[in-house]
Amino acid sequence: MSAKAGDRETRRQEDKETSRQGDRRTPASGGLSGVSVSPCLRVWLVGYRATGKTTVARLLAERLGWAWVDADVALEERAGRSIRQVFAERGEAGFREMEAELLGELCRRERHVIATGGGVVLRPENRRRLRESGRVVWLTADADTLWKRLRGDAATAERRPALTVGGRAEVEELLRVREPLYREVAGLTVDTAGRTPADVAASIHVWLQAL
Repeated sequence: MSAKAGDRETRRQEDKETSRQGDRRTPASGGLSGVSVSPCLRVWLVGYRATGKTTVARLLAERLGWAWVDADVALEERAGRSIRQVFAERGEAGFREMEAELLGELCRRERHVIATGGGVVLRPENRRRLRESGRVVWLTADADTLWKRLRGDAATAERRPALTVGGRAEVEELLRVREPLYREVAGLTVDTAGRTPADVAASIHVWLQAL
């Protein structure tokens, strides 16, 4: 074989190898389909209370075959008291410190769907952690829907403190403050008004599969 023919054969072999490498695909994490350069290891659900985060977290985790956790419940278990009691004893600043510490730990859990507390987005560092450590889904609903749900959930009312004036006026006030922060971190926004938790979870699952 001549030197030129040998060079051509070498180039053909190199081209074939390059083609085979280009066809390789990074396996998706957690059963999600498609190519994922940065595998999704956790999904964060953010939003105001009564948007259905806890129920949706459980249903979405079932679809993904992952674990799930309610961050507020985890905080209460750690503190040995309700969130209302933590507020009474430590004030909102003390509660937010505990919340931030717990968030840092949850960021290390893999293959988890995590329902966060409604005010977790208030701290810039928390928002950065949410954005950088997983996919963030913002569950929304209008003030009327949220107030109706809150009035129908006596258990939540007993565990959670009033943060401002209470009642529907508080819902409207806190939404004005928090909605821009939820929007800042969210990769997907899902309106839960008039929808079942199962329907919401299914929509999120479809979105994750398409990433």
